[in-house]
Amino acid sequence: QVHLVESGGGLVQAGGSLRLSCAASGRTFSSYAMGWFRQAPGKEREFVAGITWKGGSTGYADSVKGRFTISRDNAKNTVYLQMNSLKPEDTAVYYCAARQGAYYYTVTSRYDYWGQGTQVTVSS
Repeated sequence: QVHLVESGGGLVQAGGSLRLSCAASGRTFSSYAMGWFRQAPGKEREFVAGITWKGGSTGYADSVKGRFTISRDNAKNTVYLQMNSLKPEDTAVYYCAARQGAYYYTVTSRYDYWGQGTQVTVSS
């Protein structure tokens, strides 16, 4: 069982930056690949970024590539999402997700645990 808690969301102007954190409970965090997803009002939840269980490989949605960076600190049971050059279209609730195994996936159905989400609002 893994319990995930996101933090770091807020209101920021376009062009600004935010750093999201996702703290995980349990002693086996390094056994889980992690993903960040987001959901805007009226839209489906979509993949943003993923990282393998040891942090050796990452992947990004085309819409955030070059602006967002996912990282993890297994000693702190935490995964991060650094978001730079934010745009109004990045406004959404951001969720972290965990799946047992080495590799991340881009679809929600492959993840076993989800956090409660944190709101990110980017004003123009």
